Amino acid sequence: MTQSDFRTDFVREPGALKHYPALVLNADYRPLSYYPLSLWPWQDAVKAAWLDRVDIVSEYEEVVRSPSTMIRIPSVVVLKDYVRPQKQVAFTRFNLFLRDEFCCQYCGAKGELTFDHVVPRASGGVTSWENVVAACSPCNLRKGSRSLRESGMSLAKTPRQPVAAQLHNVGRKFPPNHLHESWVDFLYWDAELEA
Repeated sequence: MTQSDFRTDFVREPGALKHYPALVLNADYRPLSYYPLSLWPWQDAVKAAWLDRVDIVSEYEEVVRSPSTMIRIPSVVVLKDYVRPQKQVAFTRFNLFLRDEFCCQYCGAKGELTFDHVVPRASGGVTSWENVVAACSPCNLRKGSRSLRESGMSLAKTPRQPVAAQLHNVGRKFPPNHLHESWVDFLYWDAELEA
């Protein structure tokens, strides 16, 4: 290995460590959220462990070093203090799409979505959980500012305000592209087992 090869490896190696996120579990060993999955960068997980705010449940093989300490990078951490989940769900575009499972509520299409007022604002419709649904652009344009009856369209399901547990359960249907093997037991431990 030449000196320039060593320097290149040395410079690139720390950047690779950003690819070691830690799954964050609440004190009851459930993820704080499924979608987005509650993950911390490895630096935050190491800092929380050092400050004794979390217990390390599982670790990667990789280590980080300081002049006086060496620690394996945590892959699963558990908060020492229980974080009470919010009861009210914020009315956001993301939560609306999550409630509707990222599907157009008129045709079932997935992909690029917008939202639509079931009772158009021009007819006095309000922006609320009960009047806004995820919609693809073609359906949104087709419906326009007409009522469902006038447009000849129908909804897949009646829009309702979700509770946090409902969004939590819907989020479990959308696992991220990468699940580390040490996470699996904690992500699906409360799923019903097949007989």
